[in-house]
Amino acid sequence: MRNVVIGILGTSLDSGKFQDRWQKWRPSVGICQHEELLVDRFELLHEPRDQALAELVASDIANVSPETTVNRHALKLVDAWDFDDVFARLLEFARGCQFQPEEENYLIHITTGTHVEQICLFLLAESRHIPGQLLQTSPPPRNQIGAGRYRIIDLDLSKYDALATRFAQQQQEARSFLKSGIETRNGRFNALIEQIETVAIASTAPLLITGPTGAGKSQLARKIYQLKRQRQQLRGEMVELNCATLRGDQAMSALFGHIKGAFTGATGPRPGLLKSAHQGLLFLDEIGELGLDEQAMLLRAIEEKRFLPVGSDKEVESDFQLIAGTNRDLKDCVKQRTFREDLLARINLWTFCLPGLKDRREDIEPNLDFELDRFARVAGRKVTMNKEARQGFLAFAESREATWDANFRDLNASITRMATLAASGRITVADVETEIGRLQTDWGVATCDDQQQTLLSVLDSRRLREIDLFDQAQLAAVIEVCRQSRSLSDAGRQLFAVSRLEKRQANDADRLRKYLARFGLTWGDLS
Repeated sequence: MRNVVIGILGTSLDSGKFQDRWQKWRPSVGICQHEELLVDRFELLHEPRDQALAELVASDIANVSPETTVNRHALKLVDAWDFDDVFARLLEFARGCQFQPEEENYLIHITTGTHVEQICLFLLAESRHIPGQLLQTSPPPRNQIGAGRYRIIDLDLSKYDALATRFAQQQQEARSFLKSGIETRNGRFNALIEQIETVAIASTAPLLITGPTGAGKSQLARKIYQLKRQRQQLRGEMVELNCATLRGDQAMSALFGHIKGAFTGATGPRPGLLKSAHQGLLFLDEIGELGLDEQAMLLRAIEEKRFLPVGSDKEVESDFQLIAGTNRDLKDCVKQRTFREDLLARINLWTFCLPGLKDRREDIEPNLDFELDRFARVAGRKVTMNKEARQGFLAFAESREATWDANFRDLNASITRMATLAASGRITVADVETEIGRLQTDWGVATCDDQQQTLLSVLDSRRLREIDLFDQAQLAAVIEVCRQSRSLSDAGRQLFAVSRLEKRQANDADRLRKYLARFGLTWGDLS
């Protein structure tokens, strides 16, 4: 097969006009000097301004390897260090080639060119836009003259599997970090976190996080900042502001700063939060509470990275990433003309809605453990729950009567109260019952109904959650009949009083025993 090298002209490494150029190692020329590597064709890419050097290199290749045909290609790059520009031009070149991999062996030289050009060549090889192997060259040992060394790198899929596994593990760690290490079980929430992790790492565009109060918007924003800081994507600080706390001139000054004497009481200059967030992250919670004037200035600051402090005629620059939070329907606010449509369009590129706790009831148990661990760190003492107390709390917490009006704030407060009152270091059933009564009073809900109490007397909360409401109602009725009966047979006769008449031989006790066994119960469990 014919060997075809595809490489970018090295404006420094391949340079040299005079005879002494043969005393230095020039990668593009050196490739063609190896006796064991016969290069039939060299596709040499260069910028138009380097045409003279490209012609000289082509001529020198002809001298050392007359059998090598050199084709020069002028890449009209605006900036050889601009990733988008370089990739677009190299992709255009690749698409214009008539590759014949069954007849030609393509070697992609990644030693010359800018680092961006080398990366783009690698990506084109990995994506098979250029169906070839990577060719890496290096100079000869010190104080020696010659062609140098070369190495052909095959894209070994086994190595890629290892890299892919490692990358997947890093992704999983990032998602777990965004969830504070809580092994959440809600499929919708886990899929949402996966999307947020992908966008947070890949984009610097504004993020809009919506959801009810207490759903965790502020905590998620902090985790996103910490994740991006770990990846060295942000160098500045995270600045937080609840826009609901701002009013009038205070809002303008807090956000954009002011100069001395800008208004009564402005005895000194103030940088403002946008300036403080330079090269960092600005989290504006309840952004729907901002006034229209502040919204207009914020829009310009997002788009142009500059703004005017109050009372100043000199612009200030600040390059920050914005995360906005709200529990309002901003589209409805636009209709009511309390929120600017153009600002919403600018921050609505990536919108993520966090579900409330009542929509994530399966996540209450892992969050219960998280809150107990957090209490231990804050209070300096470990508190646990006995099995019965845990089952009782979860049965109520995961039921429909637990409304969790303030979402995770309610859960945090509930666990903190029980842990604080657990003087022995162990939360008991009595502690749980007291807390449930408090929550019911706060939410204005009715107490647990008789059916739930009957079922929880023989089943733990986890088992109860696995039973359909239809079966729960039937099972509760059966349990009540059994408890009022003298024996298994007596209960069976009452429960099957109609259908037993159609049978030649009654088997009421056996039918009832098998029914209870479906739920892991026996007659003795109901006594």
